Amino acid sequence: MNQTIRFSLKIMIVSLVFHLVVFTNAGLSQSKIEKIDEVVSKYMEYRKFNGTVLVAEKGSVIFKKGYGFADHEWQIPLTTDTKFRLGSITKQFTSMLVLQLVEKGEIELEGNLSDYLPYYRKDIGEKVTIHHLLTHTSGIPSYTGLPDFFDEISRDPYPVKDFVLKYCSNDLEFEPGEMYRYNNSGYFLLGAILEELTGETYEELLKERIFNPLDMKDSGYDHHGTLISKRAKGYQVSGMEIVNAPYLDMSLPYSAGSLYSTVEDLYKWDQALYTDRLLSDEMKEKMYTPFKNNYAYGWGIGKTVGDRKTISHGGGINGFNTLITRVPEDRHLVVALNSMPRANLGEMTNSILAIIYGEEYSFPKRSLPDLIYNEIIKNSIYAAISKVRSLKEKNSDDYDFSLNEFVRSAHLLSSKNRHRDAVMVMDYCIELYPDSYYTYFALGDVYKNSGEKNKAIKNYSKALEKNPNFKQAFNRLRELIDK
Repeated sequence: MNQTIRFSLKIMIVSLVFHLVVFTNAGLSQSKIEKIDEVVSKYMEYRKFNGTVLVAEKGSVIFKKGYGFADHEWQIPLTTDTKFRLGSITKQFTSMLVLQLVEKGEIELEGNLSDYLPYYRKDIGEKVTIHHLLTHTSGIPSYTGLPDFFDEISRDPYPVKDFVLKYCSNDLEFEPGEMYRYNNSGYFLLGAILEELTGETYEELLKERIFNPLDMKDSGYDHHGTLISKRAKGYQVSGMEIVNAPYLDMSLPYSAGSLYSTVEDLYKWDQALYTDRLLSDEMKEKMYTPFKNNYAYGWGIGKTVGDRKTISHGGGINGFNTLITRVPEDRHLVVALNSMPRANLGEMTNSILAIIYGEEYSFPKRSLPDLIYNEIIKNSIYAAISKVRSLKEKNSDDYDFSLNEFVRSAHLLSSKNRHRDAVMVMDYCIELYPDSYYTYFALGDVYKNSGEKNKAIKNYSKALEKNPNFKQAFNRLRELIDK
């Protein structure tokens, strides 16, 4: 009898301790969940985020939630299985396909572009290697940097070979391997190589070698004409209005940026990368090895809370911005997919990771373009500048007074044909950031949009004086001078 009682007491004690641990852990997790939700909700409140977030701690999902609408016109709520365009997160999938062929001996990292793409121009193709393409060090100009790309080219479909020959074959900007310059042409060329070597389309290769093996049923190549269930629409903010993002033909981002996915599928992708299901550990080590500018093969290598290593990549495409961040040391993951691209997802991710690690974290700041635009509409540009000056002196923590916010304000006003107001915003910005080349470039854009050619040329030239390697200013100048 006594033994039975003692045994029963032991069972009760073990059970009590077990439930205490579970409830304590649940309490800790709940606290983290509430904090993460509070941070992301602020981004939504400030009209910077309209999307989904997934957070995994030590490999297990602790938080996933949708914020806002997949379709604002129909008020359809976002859910965690809503599909978003990924933009340049696509590059890590292209890198995976390339490295799978490297592992099979079908591609060499030091092999030349001309070895695998016979129709490419030889003078460049014999200098540029697969490694250069993967690391943005090829020197081939990025087609998205062409002066007329978004206005004149981006709406038209192109076959892969035709696009390569017309827009990915310009003269080198620098000798291959000499420097880093982010380059969509390089990853477009990698897709063309994959198709040339395998005889399959890039889309087929993705399904066969990544999506199907990982059961990523909600991921794929985004075609505008195809009916894709639960696909989010892309938006942008114009003044106080939310408007549809400009159209982009998805044959152009291609292997540099044409995929769609969900936070849940990207969690499957993250988990698979800790195994050898797709690639050996030895080859994954190569994939994560950083080169110039800490860029590896389709991934950026950085640091987060406590100087911990991160493996991440962002994406930006009409109406969307995205970010996947992995902390391999602790198997943490943050995925943020946004269809209203105003949020700094890097800052948001760092706040979420700080919460995971029990460190101090920050909330987003209010948007400056909204403040300036509203004040102009209610009163005047003079009242707007005066209010910004006052707020900067007294409440600098409430609003984002970064250079980019002033530039965005000027672009917004310019798009509303309020060019004089935009000039005054940039004049004030130059007061705050006199040494920045980008302030003069943005002011040049304002003058260009208002038809004041000579003033535009003057400011683009000033931007180039401050940064002789600033390709965009050079392109703008060439465009204006050639007219």
